[in-house]
Amino acid sequence: MKIIDILTAPGHHLSFEVFPPKTDTAFENVKCAAEEIAKLSPTFMSVTYGAGGGTSKYTLDIARDIEKTVGVPTMAHLTCVSSTRETVAERIRDMKAAGIKNVMALRGDIPAGMETADRSAWHYHHAAELVRELKASDADFCIGGACYPEVHPESADRCEDIKYLREKVDAGCDFLTTQMFFDNNLLYNFLYRIREAGITVPVVAGIMPITAANQVERAIKLSGSFMPQRFRSIVDRFGHNPDAMKQAGIAYATDQIIDLFANGVTNIHVYSMNKPDVAMKIRDNLSEIISNPMKNKEV
Repeated sequence: MKIIDILTAPGHHLSFEVFPPKTDTAFENVKCAAEEIAKLSPTFMSVTYGAGGGTSKYTLDIARDIEKTVGVPTMAHLTCVSSTRETVAERIRDMKAAGIKNVMALRGDIPAGMETADRSAWHYHHAAELVRELKASDADFCIGGACYPEVHPESADRCEDIKYLREKVDAGCDFLTTQMFFDNNLLYNFLYRIREAGITVPVVAGIMPITAANQVERAIKLSGSFMPQRFRSIVDRFGHNPDAMKQAGIAYATDQIIDLFANGVTNIHVYSMNKPDVAMKIRDNLSEIISNPMKNKEV
């Protein structure tokens, strides 16, 4: 099933993301965690892709396993940074052979040690180039792209960021998924700006449950996310108590999701970090909201 058909259907949609293992020895544990999350009946699941394609085989294996054993639609990530066109073409063929219908097209993070390298000879500089190749392939993929409510860290300003986002959508993106954010007002402002710019594809809101104090610094480093004082107070108060921090982090993420649903954002993607218990608690907190779309509809 194509994800665009899910996102445009009535109701509130909750999806989850998992990431593949880095080694063979960890594969079974990650596979089991992904299957447990899939049993929660999300609207779809996505499987990430390691920098430079180091986990590309695992990405396809896990995505294929979820659809085959649990029946949940899946989306495989694909990055192109520092890859050749031949390598990307091979990966596209592999996804088609694996029966993948949905692809998240990303430039990807610059590999460690290559931040200052000469990129003039690289085959890909922006995700839009990958989107065009996926669109031109004979696989008929549903293509997703990433967006940044707080501006991509490499963009000069918001105008430039929206310009490149528009280029990516025009290249063939069917929908967009946001980077994590912790203040919903940032998303509402972002949606207003991109709609004004003529970007009308569905936008899926990406939510990261912070369940441990040491995740905060990493989240800021990865995304440059703004941490509102309300959330900082939670970390300051409960960060030293792992169980309390986990409960508070799940509650904060749940509160974000409920506010988004209440304000018309119907598609939520949870970065569940391969933690079935966290995914389950969030799903349970929203059980009546996501299972009864007609009862929740204003009349």
